[in-house]
Amino acid sequence: MKKNRIKHAARYMKAAPWPYMTGVASLLLACGLGMAGLIHWAEDALPKAVAFGWWGLCWLVVALFALADGISRHRECQRITLMFLKYGYSKRILEPLTKSRCQRDAAIFAADEVGHGEEARVYFVELGYRWYHILPDSVLRAPLSFLRPKFILSAFFPGKKARA
Repeated sequence: MKKNRIKHAARYMKAAPWPYMTGVASLLLACGLGMAGLIHWAEDALPKAVAFGWWGLCWLVVALFALADGISRHRECQRITLMFLKYGYSKRILEPLTKSRCQRDAAIFAADEVGHGEEARVYFVELGYRWYHILPDSVLRAPLSFLRPKFILSAFFPGKKARA
């Protein structure tokens, strides 16, 4: 039973390593800043306590978004795995997943699960993507695209058409 939980958690991590690493690092930073705020509060340094608390809260929000993105990538991985099982390997399945590193990782993991991992890796390399292409393509074109509703919908509702 415990072994299955560990396997399941590892599957989540493999489907979306970047969001989970970012989420855990942001959560640790948020906790550290929150603790610093509490220490300054205990010393009656209220302005410093508020500043540390505010930054801790901001990093907590980043952590929650990153972890939610990791869950979305896992759901996307499940969806892609089912598509591979139903239709077999097809570049058309991978084509919409080229927008971000997280989507490509989920697609490659899904392809690995059904025995087409190498073909998926070759496909993304042929498109010019390498290991260091981490940020989504839309963010490279317009850095404030993180704030657009279309970006948020596509990040957290994979497979759904964004309406914005």
